[in-house]
Amino acid sequence: MASPPTHPVAGSSADPESALDLRPHGVLTTGRVYANLSSAALTEQVLIRQEALLTDLGAVAAYTGKYTGRSPKDRFIVEDDMTKSTVDWGPVNQPISSAAFNLLLGRVQAYFQGKDLFVGDGWACADPRERLPVRLICEKAWHALFTRCLLLRPPIEELAKFSPGLTIYSASGLKADPERDGTRSGVFIILNLSRGIVLIGGTEYAGEIKKAIFTVLNYLLPQRGVFPMHCSANIGRTGGDTALFFGLSGTGKTTLSADPERQLIGDDEHGWSDQGVFNIEGGCYAKTIHLSQAGEPQIWNAIRFGCVLENVVLDQRTRHPNYDDDRFTENTRAAYPVDFIDNCVPSGQGGHPANILFLTCDAFGVLPPVSRLTPEQALYHFLSGYTAKVAGTEVGLTAPQVTFSTCFASPFLPLPPSRYAQMLHDKLTQHKAQVWLVNTGWTEGPQGQGHRIPLELTRAMVRAILDGGLKSAAFTPDSVFQVLVPDSCPGVPSKILQPALTWNDSTAYEAKARHLASLFQKNFAAYAGGVSEAVRRAGPVGS
Repeated sequence: MASPPTHPVAGSSADPESALDLRPHGVLTTGRVYANLSSAALTEQVLIRQEALLTDLGAVAAYTGKYTGRSPKDRFIVEDDMTKSTVDWGPVNQPISSAAFNLLLGRVQAYFQGKDLFVGDGWACADPRERLPVRLICEKAWHALFTRCLLLRPPIEELAKFSPGLTIYSASGLKADPERDGTRSGVFIILNLSRGIVLIGGTEYAGEIKKAIFTVLNYLLPQRGVFPMHCSANIGRTGGDTALFFGLSGTGKTTLSADPERQLIGDDEHGWSDQGVFNIEGGCYAKTIHLSQAGEPQIWNAIRFGCVLENVVLDQRTRHPNYDDDRFTENTRAAYPVDFIDNCVPSGQGGHPANILFLTCDAFGVLPPVSRLTPEQALYHFLSGYTAKVAGTEVGLTAPQVTFSTCFASPFLPLPPSRYAQMLHDKLTQHKAQVWLVNTGWTEGPQGQGHRIPLELTRAMVRAILDGGLKSAAFTPDSVFQVLVPDSCPGVPSKILQPALTWNDSTAYEAKARHLASLFQKNFAAYAGGVSEAVRRAGPVGS
């Protein structure tokens, strides 16, 4: 019997040398380059290099150290002739000069010399007409495996002629020098939109790779007439009722779109073109804190060989994940290919949506758990993007924090919010989708006094939206938020539909609701000048 190879074969099978040559990327490494390894080969390398642990499920469990979430204050966009007048500059999109970028790129290229490197080639955008070829060059095998989970995986014959439109250099072990490099700290995420290059360093949190790609596409897709969206999407088994779920991390996009009765298109990022909806990714990045087989069976079953767990605690003896242990972070994650979900849509594409759900996690406990929005209210709430950020999704966030993230995607939007809002308006006008506001946050009081709305009840509300169970309900405008609240919903106690009825102290409820209304009004002042009077009047009333 032939002896097994001492190392996995590097390079693509069609033309290994072309895939291994990193000189076009300015990298002259004397180490070994592993290009486009299979998930099995990458898993072997992860374990050989002791980058992560093997779980009893066959997945690898990696730990990211100090940074267990994104570092939004350390992200910069290169300001040049192309971006100077198009990017919405400010605290989210911080400028950095081309000269500073070039110096840091040189440092990354020099850092890679002498190191073993991993190259992963994949596609973003399931619609071939909008496809972006992405190349990752990194020092960590588990980052390559993570990216292989999240991107669409080209067939071998396509890898032989792969030409990246976006190249990501992930030098997780290299720290920037703020005084010399023009960064805020040792962490850096630098997007050069003109050159199609992203630099990431000083952090091992893999989510930076995923969100850098999304940010680039939020700049590119609108130029092609495609609406980029921070949402999950699924479709009924008959294929004619696509649904979108907008929301920030922790609001339930992944959980609620992974429905055994419907087919999953994708869990986080999509484009909406003239042809319909398509997944930007080829995988899922699900939160796993308090994951249970009963509550989220599809995600539970997707965690197996080929999957990457991030900051999930393992039992030292059995190596079984303990999803309830948050000692490292509440932002525990699982990355896996979308086809690990049994009833996914293989093409990653669907038709124009019939229903759009805005998911919010209301920490005040005063928003109705489900309500219908008029088109004007839809634009108001889209521009507002109210939620409570969940602990752990960003560095330094240890408790839920009230926030307004415009378009439910503020950290990832290079263009002015009005550009994306106009695209939503045009799509709603053309395709007549119904928009709903679903609160997955607190009931019977605010965070710290009440409790999260039970998942089974939220699922029942979502099911009623999608299968027409609310068509026979009567709707009444909420006295503060004006959204249309159903008087009944199949499978849901009527009392919970009216937040005021769940509080023991009606005066305290009224005060908290008026306070949140005032926060909405204060936040929306930034957008009021760019919308119609009907949209301005569609928000909460009173303060």
